[in-house]
Amino acid sequence: MVKQNSEPGQKFKRYTVTSALPYANGPIHIGHLAGVYIPSDIYTRYLRLKGKDVISICGSDEHGVPITIKARKEGVTPQEIVDKYHNMIKKSFQDFGLTFDIYSRTSIELHHQTASGIFRKLYDDGKLIESENEQYYDEENDQFLADRYIIGACPVCSYEKAYGDQCESCGSSLSPEELKNPQSMLSGKKPVMKKTRHWYLPLDKYEPMLTQWILEENKGKWKSNVYGQCKSWIESGLKPRAVTRDLNWGVKVPIENTDGKVLYVWFDAPIGYISATRQWAEINNSDWKPYWQDKDTKLVHFIGKDNIVFHCIIFPVILHAYGNYILPDNVPANEFLNLEGNKISTSRNWAVWLHEYLKDFPGKQDVLRYVLCAAAPETKDNDFTWKDFQARNNNELLAIFGNFVNRTLVLTHKYYNGEVPEISNPDKEEYKIKKEAATFSERIGNSIENYRFREALNEMMNLARLGNKYLTDSEPWKIYNTNPKKVKDILNCSLQICGKLSILCEPFLPFTAEKLKNMLNITNLNWDSAEKEIILPEGHKINKPQLLFEKIEDHQVEAQVKKLHDAWQASLENQNSDLKPAKQNISFDDFAKLDLRTATILEAEKVSKTKKLLKLRVNTGIDKRTIVAGIAEFFDPKDIIGKKVVVLVNLEQKNIRGIPSEGMLLMAEDSKGKLSFITLDDNCEDGSAIS
Repeated sequence: MVKQNSEPGQKFKRYTVTSALPYANGPIHIGHLAGVYIPSDIYTRYLRLKGKDVISICGSDEHGVPITIKARKEGVTPQEIVDKYHNMIKKSFQDFGLTFDIYSRTSIELHHQTASGIFRKLYDDGKLIESENEQYYDEENDQFLADRYIIGACPVCSYEKAYGDQCESCGSSLSPEELKNPQSMLSGKKPVMKKTRHWYLPLDKYEPMLTQWILEENKGKWKSNVYGQCKSWIESGLKPRAVTRDLNWGVKVPIENTDGKVLYVWFDAPIGYISATRQWAEINNSDWKPYWQDKDTKLVHFIGKDNIVFHCIIFPVILHAYGNYILPDNVPANEFLNLEGNKISTSRNWAVWLHEYLKDFPGKQDVLRYVLCAAAPETKDNDFTWKDFQARNNNELLAIFGNFVNRTLVLTHKYYNGEVPEISNPDKEEYKIKKEAATFSERIGNSIENYRFREALNEMMNLARLGNKYLTDSEPWKIYNTNPKKVKDILNCSLQICGKLSILCEPFLPFTAEKLKNMLNITNLNWDSAEKEIILPEGHKINKPQLLFEKIEDHQVEAQVKKLHDAWQASLENQNSDLKPAKQNISFDDFAKLDLRTATILEAEKVSKTKKLLKLRVNTGIDKRTIVAGIAEFFDPKDIIGKKVVVLVNLEQKNIRGIPSEGMLLMAEDSKGKLSFITLDDNCEDGSAIS
């Protein structure tokens, strides 16, 4: 039986914190950081400061079709690709200050042994289903084709380069058999169907367990986006999921006569957390099992929203079917981060890459950590802009946090030779400030423990604001000659707040915390130390002050915006422009067959289990009908009700996700893939023909 570990109010002996394994087919960008790695690091650093037994696990995901595709494009082996990007990612994470206890990789032998061992036990225990079916096969290359090796026209939106598993234009999940005019990405020719056998994980058999564990035990505990997506999957009915693939790159299927078959990447990748823990244990001469098999361990997965189903349904089913493993206590998945108003696109180079940022802004790791945490897409997609980056640095970190600390330390050296002055006769104001300052550790800690990292960051800055306002209002520089005792009280109080900040900012701003502790000449403080009224005793000698933050100038962010647009332009030129080329000419009679009408959107709602589909109810003037459109990524349903649109009304009805779609919405798509409505006069009558 799986050991449940989610009893209300339970105190845990240890914590296992995992961060989504990044694909080793490209560098890390700010979307990855904001969605997964900064929240994970904040949480882990906080637990360490609380003195908890915690292990933070991550590593490179080095299997899967995207890696083989990249290797093929670059004319190298998959191993060369993963070696290159594993080392780049690992160094970037280290330079950025992420404190994983181990950063492993899924190509190591220990991982292959762990993943194949788990598969083999499920196989031997009769937990897997073997089935023979037909799959696309490239005769010229003598190879079965994984979903991503097949492209064709999307059956939903007719986009001509949809993959066999998903259309990147409308967001629909697909199967290769649904594509129109399928082509092999290897030979460019039409593949044939050929019989093959695979093994499936019967998810449907575990619906009762998942219903009880997720929908009942974790209702109100997990984030709404995570709970809602899981609820939709479970209530829609789960189906057996293939856990093997016909490929030569990956963990070999540990069954006789299965050459050319590997474990599906989303079977072996989460197991990478376990193999990484085993590797850590070997290095540290420790026992890995309590971190995965003891009910007194709290397991937390930090992921992006696109990985929810794998970490909340598939991986837990694998662990449950195997036995002896705990299930995750929480899976605080974030939404997506956009960049300068558009989706981050690695293929179009519309991204801020971590390794490039570290070169362009040396010593400013904490600025990016701060901005990405402040703009974290915790409940909905959010946007990063270089102007906001500049403003948060200059107006918050520099003008509030840095200004307060610098003035306090400079005045202490000026008036008291760098020694903490004694408290003489503190008044009600000092008492009030000290009492309030002592509450911040609990407030920040509660927010972190509930995965509200933006809220926690704001509370930390509120402590800096409290100190900055107190020092500004007290104006010790004006009363030093007339009331020196009062100045001692003011600076002592301000120094205690600086001491608290050196502790409480560490999860968010670790480099800043280290600088501040060095300036204050303090060590060996933990989270609970911030609750104390006195952190720096009277007579304690502090070191010379240094600036914690520097102003970021206009030309610096302008250069980044230009760099971004130049990279985008270069990608367009390399791809001979991302704008779709003109299609073949048609006759006027062909065009005349299209019945285009103006219409008004009456209702709009998201289609469950899809990223990009909206179900619309429109008034075409001639009737009211339902249309499924792939626009959810760009428009909120409530914002488009009442919108005038153009509809193709004589398109043959098609079932999309079980919904009869009775027409097509006409949209404009720019070179970045962003959709816009075709502008119509609001007074235009519904049903007006467009010709």
